[in-house]
Amino acid sequence: MLDWLSRLPPALIYVTVGALVFVEDALFVGFVVPGETAAVVGGVLAHRGAVSIWVLAAVVVGAAVAGDSAGFEVGRHLGDRLLGVRPLLRHRSRIDRARALINRRGAAAVFLGRFVSFFRALMPPLAAISRIPYDRFLFFNALGGLVWGVGFTLLGYFTGAAYQKVEHLVGGLLAGFVALVVIVALIVWRVRRNRADEDPEGPADPAPPEDVRR
Repeated sequence: MLDWLSRLPPALIYVTVGALVFVEDALFVGFVVPGETAAVVGGVLAHRGAVSIWVLAAVVVGAAVAGDSAGFEVGRHLGDRLLGVRPLLRHRSRIDRARALINRRGAAAVFLGRFVSFFRALMPPLAAISRIPYDRFLFFNALGGLVWGVGFTLLGYFTGAAYQKVEHLVGGLLAGFVALVVIVALIVWRVRRNRADEDPEGPADPAPPEDVRR
């Protein structure tokens, strides 16, 4: 994703990252579409200078809040029928835990669920199914989107900075290792050449036997 996004113009990077974040919640497919990954990768690209970190953070926050609001509307219109779709039948235990969290925390569960990948997509429609008023939902939705969006975008930004430092460090260590190998090779070559210069004709021939001299 990083290589693919890096080849796009800045405007398309904003649109693509925002679309991935929006679709993650709006279409109830947070366990398939990598919205969180898109936010982090966008932050890495911002560190590289491809986009503005603050514009990107605003896009991510806006897409997260809008996506959750769209998911809320989906849940309000479809109700419990939404939970019977085939892709969700395998996640019944997670759905039950999400509904239990809403029963305990109310609208605050929307904020808490924002930081758990699967719950992030579940909470908006479940909040509507649980009859949470939209104004209360929107407050916690906006608060969670702000903290999550800015946090993960900056995480990608500083991850990019750390990656460059590690890259430079590894590059320096590799260069030092190569230099050490070259120095050792030169020393060995020089020692062998000095030995050859001191004894250019090799060892003296052994003296002939006494009977041969006679």
